[in-house]
Amino acid sequence: MHFAPVFRRLALAVAGLATALAALPVLAEGTYPSKPITLVVPFPPGGSADTVGRLMGQQLSEALGQPVIIDNRPGAGTAIAAGLVAKAQPDGHTLLISSGSTFTANPAIRTNLPYDAVKSFDPIAVVARIPLIVLANTSVPANNVKEFVAALRATPDKYAYASFGSGSTSHFTGEIVLRAVGARILHVPYKGSAPAMTDLIGGQVPFSVDTVTAALPQLKAGKVKAIAVTTAKRSSQLPDVPTFAEAGYADVDADTWIMLVAPKGTPASVRQKLESALARIVAVPAVAAQLRANGAEPLFSGSAASVTLIEKELPLMRAVAQRADIRPD
Repeated sequence: MHFAPVFRRLALAVAGLATALAALPVLAEGTYPSKPITLVVPFPPGGSADTVGRLMGQQLSEALGQPVIIDNRPGAGTAIAAGLVAKAQPDGHTLLISSGSTFTANPAIRTNLPYDAVKSFDPIAVVARIPLIVLANTSVPANNVKEFVAALRATPDKYAYASFGSGSTSHFTGEIVLRAVGARILHVPYKGSAPAMTDLIGGQVPFSVDTVTAALPQLKAGKVKAIAVTTAKRSSQLPDVPTFAEAGYADVDADTWIMLVAPKGTPASVRQKLESALARIVAVPAVAAQLRANGAEPLFSGSAASVTLIEKELPLMRAVAQRADIRPD
């Protein structure tokens, strides 16, 4: 019998099978997404991160051809949602969209987090930055930075400022502002932007630090006053509101940003597909207009820049926390 042809065919068959098996992961990744995507938002519905998340979810659904389900998981300063996603299957079907609170503020003050800001996630992209703003009750005798600083220095015991949470980005920003202007006033933390805004309007607290997203409707209605935004440049939605830097306080340059991340270990091809989709989405004029209408500044930064952002900002936030003795609730 001639066994050589048989062995040759068998060898070819085995080689072909090996090639097919080796290609399976690539093919599986190439079919992504193969089922609906869950986009976890660590805030209640209606906030700035939730608004951006829902817009990104809708656009990703259209770009990727699968439904994107928004899963609001507020609590523990975003740690509940972040911990959930950190432990999820790293296949790109469970994602987190959150602000700097998750990736730089929390790690600066909390030691028992259910996730590691650097080791638990693969950053995909930053899709927007949201300016913060110092607001005043309409009865407060301060209408600009100069009058704000004068009032705080003259009678610091008379004033306080509200944030939307102890250890939140608004708390950190408030402390950055106070250090820059050389004043100290009482910090009053609230559980969210809505109750802080309600008390600011009602006069229970004279000042607050909030996002431009939350401030826009109240400013337009004349229910609160704008002192200044805390970013280096003016907000595109509030072009008449100056910055602290313009008033001589260049050290005040603080905002919050919205980043989409995947669990650590997500395949590179999946991450690249998401990053490319988000780059196209943010570049769409109608999407950019929607972001601006909600107080956010459309600004795409890819995965590499997102990693650098976390690594750069985290030690800065730790320094602020130490100086101002910022602690979690």
